[in-house]
Amino acid sequence: MTKTIKFFLSIFAVTAILLILFISTGANIYTDWLWFKELNFEKTFTIMFLSNFILRVLIGAIFAALIYLNLHFTKKPIVKFINIKSNDRVENLFGEERNQIFDWLNKKRLNLIYLFSSLIFGFLFSSISTDSWKMVLKFLNKTEFNNLDPIFNNDISFYVFSLPFYSFLREMGTVVIVLSLILVGAIYIVFTGIHSFSEISSKLSKRAKKHMSILVFFFLLFKAWDYRLQMYNILFSSDGVVFGAGYTDVNANLLGYKILFITAIFVALTVLYSLVKSNYKPLVFGIAAWVILSVIFTGVYPAFMQQYSVEPNEINREKQYIENNIKMTLAAYGLDDVKNDDFELSDKELSYDELMEYETVVDNIRLWDYRPLQDTYNQLQALRQYYTFEGIDVDRYQLGDDYTQIMLGARELDQDTLAQEAQTWVNKTLKYTHGLGVTMSPSGKIRDNGQPQFLIQDIPPKTNNKNINLENSSIYYGEKTNNYVIVNTNQREFHYPMGSENVYTTYKGKGGVEISNIFKKAIFSLRFNTMKILLSDDITTESQIMYDRNIHRRVRKVAPFLKYDSNPYIVNANGRLFWIYDAYTTTNLYPYSQPYNGQDNYVRNSIKVVVDAYNGNLDYYIIDEEDPIAATYSKIFDDLFKSKDQMPKSIKRHLRYPKDLFQIQTKIYSNYHMKDPVVYYNREDVWQIPQENYQGSTIDVEPYYIMNQLPGEDKAEFILMTPFTPSNRDNMVAWMAARNDGENYGELFTYRFPKDQLVYGPNQIESRIDQESEISQLLTLWSQRGSNVIRGNLLVIPVNNSVLYVEPIFLQAEGGGIPELRRVIISYKNKIIMRKNMEEALEAMFKEGKGISVPEEDVEELQEETGLDVETTTGVEMESDSKTESSNSEKDGEFISSTNKELIKEANELYQKAQESLQNGEFATYGETINKLGDILNQLSRTGE
Repeated sequence: MTKTIKFFLSIFAVTAILLILFISTGANIYTDWLWFKELNFEKTFTIMFLSNFILRVLIGAIFAALIYLNLHFTKKPIVKFINIKSNDRVENLFGEERNQIFDWLNKKRLNLIYLFSSLIFGFLFSSISTDSWKMVLKFLNKTEFNNLDPIFNNDISFYVFSLPFYSFLREMGTVVIVLSLILVGAIYIVFTGIHSFSEISSKLSKRAKKHMSILVFFFLLFKAWDYRLQMYNILFSSDGVVFGAGYTDVNANLLGYKILFITAIFVALTVLYSLVKSNYKPLVFGIAAWVILSVIFTGVYPAFMQQYSVEPNEINREKQYIENNIKMTLAAYGLDDVKNDDFELSDKELSYDELMEYETVVDNIRLWDYRPLQDTYNQLQALRQYYTFEGIDVDRYQLGDDYTQIMLGARELDQDTLAQEAQTWVNKTLKYTHGLGVTMSPSGKIRDNGQPQFLIQDIPPKTNNKNINLENSSIYYGEKTNNYVIVNTNQREFHYPMGSENVYTTYKGKGGVEISNIFKKAIFSLRFNTMKILLSDDITTESQIMYDRNIHRRVRKVAPFLKYDSNPYIVNANGRLFWIYDAYTTTNLYPYSQPYNGQDNYVRNSIKVVVDAYNGNLDYYIIDEEDPIAATYSKIFDDLFKSKDQMPKSIKRHLRYPKDLFQIQTKIYSNYHMKDPVVYYNREDVWQIPQENYQGSTIDVEPYYIMNQLPGEDKAEFILMTPFTPSNRDNMVAWMAARNDGENYGELFTYRFPKDQLVYGPNQIESRIDQESEISQLLTLWSQRGSNVIRGNLLVIPVNNSVLYVEPIFLQAEGGGIPELRRVIISYKNKIIMRKNMEEALEAMFKEGKGISVPEEDVEELQEETGLDVETTTGVEMESDSKTESSNSEKDGEFISSTNKELIKEANELYQKAQESLQNGEFATYGETINKLGDILNQLSRTGE
C-alpha cells in the first residue's frame, strides 16, 4: 500500500509540474498571439510559430523513426541473448543481477524501450533546429538575384538560399547515420559477446554485417555529398590575397574535391560489393586510396601549387580572382553604382557675396554636436527628474520657405528615476505611463548665452514657429518604455506637471490589448507573474494593457529575421510623433564579397519601419524592391510588408540614409574604389577615415548630416557625408556623400580632390588650430577657470569649389553644468578664425579680411570675466608693467645668465625639428613642437634678451 501511494504521489507531482509548465508556456504563447493580433500581424505570428513548430516536429519524427528502425533490427541478438539460460560470458558481464534484469526484459518491453529512447533522441535532436525555419522558408520562396558567380555560373540565390538548405540536410543526415551506427554497433558488440577486433568477423552475424554495412554505405554517400558542397565553398575562401576563390582554390582545391567526391562514391560501392561477394580487398584498397588522395589533395598538392606556382607569379596568377573580388564586393554592398567625379578647387579667393549665394548651406551649418547637446537638452528641457532625452537626432524640416536642418530629442518618461517611495505597482503600471513631446532646435543657430534657439520647448510643448504643429505629443512607445502599463483604468494617468499641480489625461488611442474579461486578467497575471492585475479594482473591461513597448524589442519581435540600425529617430509628421527605424537584410553567403568585421558580406537598407509613438502601430515599408532577400521575405510574410508607395508623404520626406550602413560602405569603399586589380594588389591608393579631436581624444570622424549643394545642382539638399584621407597621411583626397531627398534618395557620390594640390584633412585642421597661439591660449584659459572645453565635430563643408572647415567650441562647468556653445572656429585655405558665432566668423574671414584669429576684445572680455591675468596664465603677449619685469630680471639675473645659452640651443633644436615635421607632413608633431618653441621664446623674452 505504501509503495502504491508513493507511486501515485510521484505521478501526481510530475503531472502537476508538467501542467504548470504547459499553462505558463501556453500563457506566453497566447499573450504573444494577442499582441500580434492587436498589430494586425496574426498571419506573421502564425507563420513563424507554426513553421518553427512543424519543422521541429518533422525533424524529431524523422529522426526518431530512423533511430527506431535501426534499433528494431537489433532485437534478434538481444532476444536470443535473453533466452540463454546459462552462459559464463553472461555471468561475467552481468553478475548476479542478470536474472532480475532479463527476467523482466522481454520482446514487448524491449520494443517499448526502443520506442521511448527513439522519441527522446528525436526530441533532443529537434531542439538544434530552432532557427532553421527561416532557412527553410527562404529556400521555398527564394528570389533570383539575376547575377551569376564567376566560377560556377550559378545565380547568387543558389548560395544565399539553396546552399544553406542543402548543407542543413546533409548535416542532419550525417548525424542520424553516425548516431545510428554507434548505437547498433554497440548493441551488436555487447550482445554478441565480442571482446576484440579479431572476433568481429567470426562472431558478428550476417544480419549485423549487412545492417552496419548499409549504414556505412549511406554515410559514405553523405560524405560524397559533403565534398560536392565543399566545391561551392571555395567561393568563400579566406586563404588567398583576397576573399573568395583564388588560383590555388580553383586549380588545386576544386580538383581535389572532385577527385574525393568520386573516390567516396567508389568506396561506398565497394562496401556493397564486399557485402555481397564477401571479398573485402576492394574495400581495403578503396579506403587506402581515399586516405592517400585526401592527404595529397587537401594538403600537399595545394601547398605545392601555392608555394611554387602562385607566390612567384602572384599578381599574374591572382589578377582574375582579384577582379572577381572587387566586382562582387561592390555589388554586395551597393557600391557598384557610385558616381565618381572630380572636385575642382578654385584658385581665387572665395568672396563673402559668393558664399552668401549658398544661403541655405551657410544658414544650416551644423554647429550643435549631438553629444553635448544631449546634456544641454536634459538640463534645460527635461524639467523633472523622471523625464529624459535618450538621444539627439538630426533631421530637416520645411519651415515655410526655409529648408532647415534641425536637432530634436524625445522627452521620454523613465520610470526607474521616480522617487523610491513612488516606485509602486500602481504608479508604474497605471499612472506614470508615457513621455511628453519633443524638444527641437535649428542645428546652426545659437542664442547670445550659448544655448539653442528652441523651435519646440517646455511642458506642455509649445512651438515657436507657425509652420510647426504638434497636436498629439504623448509618447507611449519609445526607447525608455521598458515596462508594461495599463491604460483606460479608474486611475487617471499623469500627463505633465503644471506649477504645483499635475495635469491628468485618459488614453484615447488604439494601442494595447483589451482586458475585456476575467480570463484575460488571469492570463496576463500569469504572463507578468503578479496577482495585482487579477485583483485590481481599477482595471475595467475597457482597459488596455500595453507590453513590449520598447521600440528596440518591438520591431525585433515582429521581424526577428532582420537586422536593425543602432539609432532610430523620432519625427513630427502632421502634428503626430513617429519613430523611423532602419532595418537591413544581410547574408554572409555572397560569393567573393569581402566580409565586414568578419561577419556579413552583403547588406541592404531595404526596409523602413515606422512606429506610432502613441498607438504603437508598426508599418514595414520595402523601399528597395530590387533586393532579392527583401522580396523573399515579402513572399513569406505577405501581411507584414508594404510597398514604398504606401508610405505617407509626411513620413517619406523625413527618410534618412542610415549612418550605420554608410559607415560600412565607406570603410569598404576606402579599399574597393581601386577597381584595377594591379592597383588593388599593390595597395597603391588606399584611403582611410580621417581622425579628429574630441574632448582630448583622437577619434575617427563619424559620417555627418549637413545641408549642401552638390556640384552641378541648383539647390541645397540634405546629405550624409564623410571625408577620406590617404592611408597613413592626413591630407584629404576625396569625400563621399549619400543623398536623402525625394527621388534622389540613396544615390551615392564620390568627389576626388586634385592630386597636385594640398587639401587639409580634419586632423591637419585640428593641428593648425592648436598652432594658432591666440586660439589655443584662450582655450587653455577657459580650462583653467574651472570649465571643460569640448571641441565638437569638425565639419568639412565643400561649397562653390572651395572647402570650408567648421568646429564649434562648447564650455561646460566641471561640476556638470550646461554645455554652452561659446565659440565657432572656421578655417579656409591658410586662415583660421574664431568668433562668438557663425555670422561674425564668416564676416571676419570673407568680408573684413583682417585675418586676426581672435579679436583683442575677446581676450579682454574673458580677462574681465575671470579676473585672471592672461599673460601670466597662458603666455599671451600683452602689455605689462616693464618695471616689474625689470625688477624680476635683476633679482633673477644670476639664474638667467646661466640658462640663456641652454634656452637658445633648445630653441634651435625645436625649430629644426618643426621644419622636418612640416616637410614630412607630420602636422600634429609640427604643432606640438611650435608650441614648445613658443614657450622657450617667451622665457627668453622675460629675461630681457
